[in-house]
Amino acid sequence: MDPKNIKILIVDDEEDLCEILQYNLANAGYITEVAHSAEEAIKRSVTSFDLILLDVMMGPMSGFKFADKLRNELELSVPIIFLTAKDTENDILTGFSLGADDYIAKPFSVNELTARVKAVLKRAQKEKGKLHTILKFNEIELDTVKKRLLINDEKIELTRKEYEILKLLLENQVKVYSREDILLKVWGNEVIVTDRTVDVNITRLRTKLGKYGQNLKNKSGYGYYFEF
Repeated sequence: MDPKNIKILIVDDEEDLCEILQYNLANAGYITEVAHSAEEAIKRSVTSFDLILLDVMMGPMSGFKFADKLRNELELSVPIIFLTAKDTENDILTGFSLGADDYIAKPFSVNELTARVKAVLKRAQKEKGKLHTILKFNEIELDTVKKRLLINDEKIELTRKEYEILKLLLENQVKVYSREDILLKVWGNEVIVTDRTVDVNITRLRTKLGKYGQNLKNKSGYGYYFEF
């Protein structure tokens, strides 16, 4: 991927930091623009950017709110890297639940930042190369590119984990997944969670699926599967 063709939007209210980031990213060959608030950034043609570096602690619209707007209202999949001094586990999990591609805690080195930018852009390029896949069952349509669930053409809001569980089960129609399997494939090593967490997410997912909730089955002693 040629950096000269990559546009990065830096959204941060710290002007000195923006200058440093813009200078170093430009030296790496990237095209950069700066917005000192989320309100300013939203006025830009956001779809023209290949990556957004986004500060969390801004006002009145925070970085989290801006990311939520991009993902859920505008339905944009542009990669987002959060830059923030808020690095508690809850903050990090909030960032990823909003569709962040990476999360860098301040202070950070320029070398670390450029390495993370390169890695996220590489992953995004691979995703673009994949076919636009929609998993279907009757009135259910799960768009795996836009990360969106439609039932009878109505958009159903899912959390990231609910989406990943449903995608796993729809992609593997004949397989039964134990709670341990789902924990490993959906949560990985992100955070320590219990089997009960899977049950809670499955219960919420059944409710959101409406009449199709009955198709999300539990085979006693084995695990969960989607009955087609």
